[in-house]
Amino acid sequence: MRATGSRDTRPELALRRELHRRGRRFRVDAPLPPPLQRRRADVLFPRRRLAVFVDGCFWHGCPEHGTAQNARSNTAFWRAKVAGNQARDADTTAALEALGYRVLRFWEHEDVAAACDAVEQALASDRDAE
Repeated sequence: MRATGSRDTRPELALRRELHRRGRRFRVDAPLPPPLQRRRADVLFPRRRLAVFVDGCFWHGCPEHGTAQNARSNTAFWRAKVAGNQARDADTTAALEALGYRVLRFWEHEDVAAACDAVEQALASDRDAE
């Protein structure tokens, strides 16, 4: 488990490559604004106030692939760990929304093109509101 990095995972790289191919420029693994500066967004559009997260199925408790909840050993630890991650994710989303950010979260198994389409749509709706 120590080998699992916190950034540049395959799903994140795929999303970033596709966004970049579509001409989008963004910040990678960017610290969030205060009071969330110890947390980081996978992809951040700071001027547009859009934060994008690619959540791993194991670590964030995917309802489809929630592997950690079905662990065969040390189940109490893994359930508490995933529950803590989910609570932190919900807190981060709520705090960002309170600061005027829009938050998009995708599971690692989701289609990259569909995720990029959702990001494009969020950016376009932001532009229309201006």
